[in-house]
Amino acid sequence: MAVKTADVLLVGGGVMSTTLGMMLKQLDPSLKIVMVERLDHVAHESTDGWNNAGTGHAGYCELNYTPQNADGSVEIDRALSINAAFESSLQLWSYLVKNDALPAPTNFINPVPHLSFVWGEDDVKFLRERYKKLSAHHLFDAMEYSEDPAVLADWMPLVMAERDASQPVAATRVKHGSDVDFGSLTRNMVEDLQKSENFELMLNNSVTKIKQQEDGRWSVRVKEKHTKIVKTIDAGFVFLGAGGGALPLLQKSGIPERKGYGGFPVSGQWLVCKNPEIVKKHGSKVYGKAAIGAPPMSVPHLDTRIINGEPALLFGPFAGFTTKFLKKGSKLDLFGSVKGNNLKPMMSVGANNMDLTKYLIGEVFQSQKERVEALRNFHPQAKDENWTLAKAGQRVQIIKKDESGKGKLEFGTELVASADGSLAALLGASPGASTAVQAMVDVIERCFKDKIAQPEWQAKMQEMIPAYGKSLIEDGELLKTVRKETLGTLGLG
Repeated sequence: MAVKTADVLLVGGGVMSTTLGMMLKQLDPSLKIVMVERLDHVAHESTDGWNNAGTGHAGYCELNYTPQNADGSVEIDRALSINAAFESSLQLWSYLVKNDALPAPTNFINPVPHLSFVWGEDDVKFLRERYKKLSAHHLFDAMEYSEDPAVLADWMPLVMAERDASQPVAATRVKHGSDVDFGSLTRNMVEDLQKSENFELMLNNSVTKIKQQEDGRWSVRVKEKHTKIVKTIDAGFVFLGAGGGALPLLQKSGIPERKGYGGFPVSGQWLVCKNPEIVKKHGSKVYGKAAIGAPPMSVPHLDTRIINGEPALLFGPFAGFTTKFLKKGSKLDLFGSVKGNNLKPMMSVGANNMDLTKYLIGEVFQSQKERVEALRNFHPQAKDENWTLAKAGQRVQIIKKDESGKGKLEFGTELVASADGSLAALLGASPGASTAVQAMVDVIERCFKDKIAQPEWQAKMQEMIPAYGKSLIEDGELLKTVRKETLGTLGLG
């Protein structure tokens, strides 16, 4: 059996693995990096432009990041942390553009204002309070707010056309929001990685076995799809960045830290409009409030998208239930993930989330007419014939043990690493790709502790991410400097 040797093995050809590969290449070009992808090209699952919202998630418009308490107050801590994390992504992308590792920014990121839009007295009151809290912080001081229908018609004409004038409405806007084609971003990063003699991309290869050796290194067996040839990769560090496929791979690894983790798969669908007359009337991302019981990925929004250079409008996503962990996965994925160490958490989550289950079943059986009716909350003039249904990607929400040993459903992302730092996996979904850089900073700090402590790595990290080691949440002056540079370089200012 052929054996390859690698310092770093990246499993999965999406934005997470690729971001880690790019950062490690900058930190130490001598590292031998191998990327294994089970499909015939990279960025074809959750990272593909049509399989995610493409929103540069910064907390500007996503109302689920600012929950409202029973007393009417609004929590903003999560929005602050997500915004700071997205700033890290902008900093790395700016660095890569300036160093010709990425092409012109319009190939993967474009300026699209981020708006939150609500209607009804209670929700208007909520948005007003949200704006008051957020705009007082330097991360959000560019946010605008209005309840004036004339102003809102200027911000989002498609949304306000023929709307009931007696209905209270309100919106916030951040002009420097963005639409990100994460598929194009990832493919361009992989293209740059392939220029290095120390990088190898193995397409059409699936991981069949992961085992740690006595010397601490990992023996990873992969099988080529067409030839059925089996190879073994001897790796010093393994990163499982395979989206919904990360959980089964983590379970294969056998590390103690895997125990208790399960997954709850959720599928998605979009209504898509490519009619140029309609597309040109809407130039923003407009987010509303999620239905009661809906998962965070189902927050309704009407988006301007630019995917592979082509403009379109997307509305949704409409959630659904599936037992697949990947869009091109198996219907047996969910059942195969049930183990003795996670059975109790998964059963308790199932029993305690019946409202979510009912919501997903309802979404699955929606008709085209019902979906377009939901769209009319954001586009009152919408006509059925201008919108077609398209499948989005799969997301696997985290199930983990709680303090009582039962289970709880998490809607964020979580890094699971072995005690010796030789293997790490990223589980979960939202906010996902937008915070890939901060997530990979966490991987490097946890799994490359000796190297990241060295002055050379520290200096390079600060060159790539100028705010590295500092807090943009606390330091307003630093934010001004960093944001001015990134918005200018990426054409978002």
